[in-house]
Amino acid sequence: MLFRTRRLAAASVAVTAATALVAGCTSGSASTSGASGDTLTLWTHNAGNSVELDVVKKIIKDFNGSQDTYKVKLQAFPQSDYNNSVVAAASARKLPCLLDVDGPNVANWAWGGYLDPIDVTGSEVPVLSQLPSTVGRYDDKLYAFGFYDVSLAFFARKSVLEEHGIRVATMDKPWTKDEFDTALTKLKKSGTFEYPLEMGTGGTGEWWSYAYSPQLQSFGGDLIDRSDYRSASGTLDSKAAVDWATWFQSLVAKDYMAKKSGADPNKDFLAGKSAIQWDGSWNAAKNAEKLGDDLAIIPPVDFENGPKIGGASWQWAMSSTCSNKAGAQEWLKFSRQTKYFAEYAKATSTIPATEAAAQQIADYRPGGKFEVLVEFARKYAMARPATPAYPYISTEFEKAAKDVLAGADPQQALGQAAKDIDSNLKTNNYYSD
Repeated sequence: MLFRTRRLAAASVAVTAATALVAGCTSGSASTSGASGDTLTLWTHNAGNSVELDVVKKIIKDFNGSQDTYKVKLQAFPQSDYNNSVVAAASARKLPCLLDVDGPNVANWAWGGYLDPIDVTGSEVPVLSQLPSTVGRYDDKLYAFGFYDVSLAFFARKSVLEEHGIRVATMDKPWTKDEFDTALTKLKKSGTFEYPLEMGTGGTGEWWSYAYSPQLQSFGGDLIDRSDYRSASGTLDSKAAVDWATWFQSLVAKDYMAKKSGADPNKDFLAGKSAIQWDGSWNAAKNAEKLGDDLAIIPPVDFENGPKIGGASWQWAMSSTCSNKAGAQEWLKFSRQTKYFAEYAKATSTIPATEAAAQQIADYRPGGKFEVLVEFARKYAMARPATPAYPYISTEFEKAAKDVLAGADPQQALGQAAKDIDSNLKTNNYYSD
């Protein structure tokens, strides 16, 4: 299979430079026969994340000990290097048999020839039992699955909201745009907070699309026309999209939020520097430990088209050049046990991908203090566009949104992004086969 040339959202180094990261690190996707059976190499982005890496190691150890036909060998990369390593290995046709992939990139990697469809029928956990956002499909084929997802939410202190006469929003009655803006006005006028709202504007990369495009979508816009994925013009620069960008810019103009937040926005929120934080469920446990019953977990604002959050996190897949696809799929099937879904969620403070796994975790089962985050993921998650063009789209959206916060005209910034995306689509023949 030919590997198509395309641009990864996280790739900031040329493939030729990235090749050094994988040279000599792997024997490629070829399996090696020996007394212990066929060896399959597995790559993960978790070198700097010991708690999640430990779960991966446990699954590998359990699998290797459960039979003597296959042996899985782990290689972990820092997340900052991971996508570049995959690009370089794909170019050299030295991808491992098993690898993880960020959910929004599944379509791109599948189209690019990096991945093959997988068949995990017969595993303990049926694919249809998972949160839709944890399943990676492209062209109606299953390419990947994840053990967990994350959810965006507003975090606040109930006592602060009550002090300023601000209602704690619920799923039955989320904040409207006017109600949210009024709340921020009250908090700003109190003089207690330099910036009452913390939305992580100091972040980079995929955070921008993950955190802010759901708000754009709640306004009625989107990153691309999803009817055929052939144009961003008229969608990314539509009136609804410009209305979002104008509102987003106003948050900085009114000093409701910083143009570029600090290095640790959650730490600032817990220190009382901000009143309301837009953040991920990965910090829910830390917030609850610090604030106890005073913590309010609040749904996204309904900007007239329903509350929205981003969906999809890291997922597991099989490379197209794997020489032992049967063995790779056996590992994937083996990993699909409820206990592993639960262990991932416990270790990483993420949302279990199945209801059965959630039942094993007190905080996520019905009545648990984080059950609402599971409900957010079920009801509000909107997948980022399942098109091979997505990494490019995400990069252009980040650039446009940053320009807007820096004072650029919203119509011009989004219009230019839409034109650039359309040009990329045309250059790549609309990513058709």
